[in-house]
Amino acid sequence: MFGISFSELLLVGLIALLVLGPERLPGAARTAGLWIGRIKRSFNAIKSEVEREIGADEIRRQLHNERILELEREMQAVKNDILPPAPQASVPPPAMQPSTAAEPAAQAPVEPAPAPATPPSTAPVASQDKTPQP
Repeated sequence: MFGISFSELLLVGLIALLVLGPERLPGAARTAGLWIGRIKRSFNAIKSEVEREIGADEIRRQLHNERILELEREMQAVKNDILPPAPQASVPPPAMQPSTAAEPAAQAPVEPAPAPATPPSTAPVASQDKTPQP
């Protein structure tokens, strides 16, 4: 964390042993460990709160979703290269198409939908003969 090597820790431990003595050193080490643990926990809590505030998780998710969309586009491009293109309807030449400033000239005309077929009637048909029946 601070770049302290083992030899430096050993030197600090030896000085603490000389200053505190063998009776008080274990209690002091335990107290120092508790304080270091509390400092680490509070630092991690502050760090997670700051990350939550700035929305780091949301940014990560958004980047992940963008990567997935990019992969999907690449797969679609590969699929389009492998499969033959679908046949397209013939489009009249641009000179025959009505064009306005709002519409592009290469847009295909819209065809009307075919009229629905009427089903045959199942009702009995009246006789064409108009002679009275006895």
